[in-house]
Amino acid sequence: MTSVSEQGCVEFRFFRRDVGGVRVVGDFGTPFEAGFEMTGDPDGWWRATAALGAGEYRFRYVADGVWFADYASNGIEVSKTGVQSVLVVPEVNRQAAQPDSARMVA
Repeated sequence: MTSVSEQGCVEFRFFRRDVGGVRVVGDFGTPFEAGFEMTGDPDGWWRATAALGAGEYRFRYVADGVWFADYASNGIEVSKTGVQSVLVVPEVNRQAAQPDSARMVA
């Protein structure tokens, strides 16, 4: 699962018990295979947070060398290499990103 804050911060969440490590890999501006590590909880949920620019991204999770798509994200695409998850990060709402005290009132 993914969620995107109003400030453009993306949280990736993946559930898999009894694995030693999980990475989220995608076309985030680094080599696809590199990605970044996720942090696991004893309940089986793995989490990672990333600040991504507005745009459309393709990604997958890799748990102990096995690749998984995220069907709960913004969609999927089937390609020669398998099923890719789609993530859409909208333009940041600059006014919403400011604290209440910094917002202009007309």
